[in-house]
Amino acid sequence: MNKLNVLMASLLLTLSLNVGAELQIEVTQGADNAVRVAVVPFEWRGRGELPLDIHEVVTADLALSGRFETLPIDQMLSLPSRQEDVYPRDWQLLNTEYVIIGEITESGPDLMVRFELIDVFKNTSILRQRIVGKDLELRDMGHHVSDAIFELLTGVPGAFSTEILYITVVDSPTGRIFRLNVADADGQRVRTVLQSREPILSASWAPDGDRIAYVSFEKDSRPAIYIHNIRTRVRQQITDFKGLNGAPAFSPDGEKLAMVLSKDGNPEIYVLDLTSTPRRLRRLTRHYGIDTEPSWSADGKS
Repeated sequence: MNKLNVLMASLLLTLSLNVGAELQIEVTQGADNAVRVAVVPFEWRGRGELPLDIHEVVTADLALSGRFETLPIDQMLSLPSRQEDVYPRDWQLLNTEYVIIGEITESGPDLMVRFELIDVFKNTSILRQRIVGKDLELRDMGHHVSDAIFELLTGVPGAFSTEILYITVVDSPTGRIFRLNVADADGQRVRTVLQSREPILSASWAPDGDRIAYVSFEKDSRPAIYIHNIRTRVRQQITDFKGLNGAPAFSPDGEKLAMVLSKDGNPEIYVLDLTSTPRRLRRLTRHYGIDTEPSWSADGKS
């Protein structure tokens, strides 16, 4: 799964979130010319009940982007699952530009999701795809539907299948608790990666989406940079220099880590080669001012 590089990780959120609680993301203002779409509940052609309504995921994703205005189900005049059952005049009366329809069927031990995007005013199916996955992957399949539709209608790749990284602070009777969390881009499926009574700062993704770097004060209440593999749960302390150890940023190839150190007296930017043995540290800046928050160019050369 891809990772969202524009993160909330740099924000220290003071929230009363329980472990595993969903992050509430609110869009307060969208596009002035939002595209009007209707996400019809996908027809379930199988046994029992599904653990998730996939149309709810798609509806929430598109609304969260601020680029779309979704039609409430109770305003829909019909609930088609196939193109031949879509009557353009009904949707035109509701000023709906596009209709998303689909069905879910059993495919052996898996589920198959078929969906279409109908251009109401052209009465044409402009996107048709099938996705196969497990029932526990319905949310992921819903995000895939959203990504495909978003890209087709905006020309910009969707980011709904990505994850966000953020830090929360919770007050407890025994003091503050800091948590480093990973969640879907819509704030669902929150997983706590690290919990500490000492501050956690500056979390950032590696390009591979498996590793994160962050600053933790857990050792003697002093800042140190750690790299944490969220899949294997293996973590390494990367720095333990005197003074400031902060602002880690992976290079685009994931082989280097830029950071800010004050071990030589003044906060300067350094680059650590993660592939060399031993790891080589190179100082980049030499300035009387405070150099901080390094970021890489797309080609990784600067």
